[in-house]
Amino acid sequence: MLDDLLYRLRSLFHRNAMEDEIEDELRYHIEREAEKYRRAGVSPEEALRRARLTLGGSEQVKQRVRESRGTRLLDDLLQDLRYALRSFRQTPAITLMIVLSLAIGIGANTAIFTVTSTLMLKPLPYPHADRLAILWLRSPGIGIPQDWPSPGQYHDIKTQNHVFEDTAIAIGGGSTITGLSRGVKVDVIAASWNLLPMLGARPLHGRLLSPEDDKPKSAKTVILTYALWQRLFSADPNILGRSITIDGDASTVVGVLTPDFRLNREVMPTVGGVDKPDLFMPLPEDAKNAENYGEENYNILARLKPGVTMREAQSDIKVIAERLRVEKHRDSTFTISVVPLIEQVVGDVRTAMLILFGAVALVLLIACTNVANLLLARATVRQREIAIRAALGAGRLRVIRQLLSESVLVALLGGAAGLGLAAGSLAIARRMHPGNIPRLDELSIDPRVLGFTLAVSLLTGILFGLVPALRASRVDVTSSLKTGGRAAKTGGLNVRHDKVRGALVIVELAISLPLLAGAGLLVRSFMHLARVPPGFNPQHVISMQVSAEGLKYNDRNQRVQFYQAVEDRVAHLSGVTAEGAVSSLPLTPSVGWGGIQVEGYVPPPNQPELQVDVREATPGYFGAMQIPLRMGRAFSATDTANTQPVIVIDQKMANRFWPHGDALGKRIRGGDKSPWSVIVGVVGVVKEYGLDLDTRMVVYFAHAQHPDGTMFLVARTSSDPAGMADAIVQQVNALDSNVPVFDVATMERRVHDSVARQRFAMTMLSGFAVFAVILAAIGVYGVMSFLVTQGSGDIAIRMALGARPRRILSLVFQQGMGLTLTGILAGLLGAFALTRVMSSLLFGVSATDPLTFASVLALLIVIGLAACYFPARRATRVDPIVALRTE
Repeated sequence: MLDDLLYRLRSLFHRNAMEDEIEDELRYHIEREAEKYRRAGVSPEEALRRARLTLGGSEQVKQRVRESRGTRLLDDLLQDLRYALRSFRQTPAITLMIVLSLAIGIGANTAIFTVTSTLMLKPLPYPHADRLAILWLRSPGIGIPQDWPSPGQYHDIKTQNHVFEDTAIAIGGGSTITGLSRGVKVDVIAASWNLLPMLGARPLHGRLLSPEDDKPKSAKTVILTYALWQRLFSADPNILGRSITIDGDASTVVGVLTPDFRLNREVMPTVGGVDKPDLFMPLPEDAKNAENYGEENYNILARLKPGVTMREAQSDIKVIAERLRVEKHRDSTFTISVVPLIEQVVGDVRTAMLILFGAVALVLLIACTNVANLLLARATVRQREIAIRAALGAGRLRVIRQLLSESVLVALLGGAAGLGLAAGSLAIARRMHPGNIPRLDELSIDPRVLGFTLAVSLLTGILFGLVPALRASRVDVTSSLKTGGRAAKTGGLNVRHDKVRGALVIVELAISLPLLAGAGLLVRSFMHLARVPPGFNPQHVISMQVSAEGLKYNDRNQRVQFYQAVEDRVAHLSGVTAEGAVSSLPLTPSVGWGGIQVEGYVPPPNQPELQVDVREATPGYFGAMQIPLRMGRAFSATDTANTQPVIVIDQKMANRFWPHGDALGKRIRGGDKSPWSVIVGVVGVVKEYGLDLDTRMVVYFAHAQHPDGTMFLVARTSSDPAGMADAIVQQVNALDSNVPVFDVATMERRVHDSVARQRFAMTMLSGFAVFAVILAAIGVYGVMSFLVTQGSGDIAIRMALGARPRRILSLVFQQGMGLTLTGILAGLLGAFALTRVMSSLLFGVSATDPLTFASVLALLIVIGLAACYFPARRATRVDPIVALRTE
């Protein structure tokens, strides 16, 4: 068998040598046979003639030898492919249209499959990734859909569960490294020692954290990521044992992670908004942590035991959550969710990706339908050629195989072009970087994608080349040869006589309508979203984070004085018209919320405390952001640590508790041990987390009375705000070079980025819809153009009998618009189904928005009219004498 396979491979790559061998062998047998006749006294010429007659025709003998050696099928395939290439060169325009149509369809599918495969099929880069989970607190009854757990809850879960093989706790936030040429802000994750081994981290130098590091009185240690080691320490090989100062405390470097380790915000969203951690530190555990249920700022990761399902894990943790709900007097909806880590990463983009994948599948279907139409037109033109081949003895299966070879080859060419188109599209997507689409940096054309593209190309070539091949092979030899291959059975100028091509056009239009409707709804939704007022004026505002942390700023007064000095310096810069600072800036990952008590308000029994967003702000913040003051006053310089605590609330909170406008003078406090703060002002509602998301009630504390170390500095300018960034950073560095400044961006950029995902989905689906419409228009134009060409004799007869050009024009439009309207009616049902599925992606518009559907229907009708117009005009210019003479 191996010898046979090697022989066939040799015949494929050394065809000429194999043919020479057959020729030599045939010559040898002819000579031997002729020698027998010569010995019998026959003349040499006659002996050679009789030998050839005895052996049979040389070509027939060669063919039998090829068949006996198993190379006949391979020879026929190569012959078919060579013939296909020659036929493509004879019709370059139609071949190019087929390749481009398939390149669009296959390329779009390959690109989206790459994204979908990376997000949903490719495992996370951690050992036993399918057994990893993250735990969240949920209290939907009091408006908390997701919250971080506390150390006390971690202790209970760790000691009471029956489903986890390992559990780890972590907390993330920003810190400052000092002792270098300047202060550097770094993202830090403090975690139990087992977090890094659970995630498969390996040390490039040194070691990972150990159980000894988690003990309360152990020496402070730190693990650097490879990126930080390269960026901050120039890949110093002697980094191990070096002491670095983090937030004023010295820590010893004991390890550097390998460059392939990845952990980001999509995998483990921390309360401090860490995107990609720069270093890891121990999280010492002691008896106090086990009783700490109030500080809900931590992440809990767990690995399930082998054989345990996520559902079983959820049931086990539910028991613990029920006990905590009763013992800690939580609200009645309190629970703890076990979320698979892959679901954590892709959960909120799954619907959008599946819709996009469905959209590109429809684009491919339209492209294939177009290709089938083009192949049918090509086969019709080749009727005479196929009839001649049939007359010479070619069987129907042989003709079908030849035509399928052509369709598969052109599909493979389209797939290759589509692969290049997909690679370019992915590069553009990375450059666009929608920001909140996870794992975007992992996108690549891998073997799985190549296999997908090859499979789609082969299936496309076979499935959508089969109908044209079957139809073309059913040729009437006598009729085709008599008419020269022209319109033997076209039925004249009537699309009903070519039902297959008409049906394909109807399918194209029916598929295009749902895509157009979906794209239209997303465009309308995005337009509504873009018009949502954020609650502040983002124009001419520059923002940046400043972190005054560490020993130097442990004292509250030092923090207050530092930010007052910063604002004073910034206020004196030319071009700055207003400045301020806030602890959590709208439309950023920063968060801050907590429980409060309103004087005179008694919450229901199952709701122990009110949850609100909490901000610390300086006096100039509201003016710099132009957040409207609805009532009372903003903070002032007289609101200090030595005066009455004051707060400002937003209009949403004022409407809930004091709907009659008497909020001023009322009192709020953070807890039983906190002092009462007096409400001195009410400001407008601000979109804190997204233009499409409702915000919770917001309470602003005066920064001088509740000084936070890390603040967002904002400045309103009279000119380009981005141009003022360096000058403001220089003022901060002039006060203290060890205070890092980072996350610099204009507020217009933050608003723009906050709708990046919606913009990306809208752009992608709109692009696919445009492709679909173009392909559908080509389909309608192709059918009508072919109909006019094949029906030229019918048109000539009508014109010879007195039909006016207007009548011919009307006839062509009647045929084309009949197909268009039938396709539109067929597509309406699919459009309603698709738009209902994507309702979760819409904002401010219903899934059956009448204006969108009316616009889409009008657009398709106009496209149908335009696609019919040019063939119709050509039909009116047919010369009856010339057309009838050619018939």
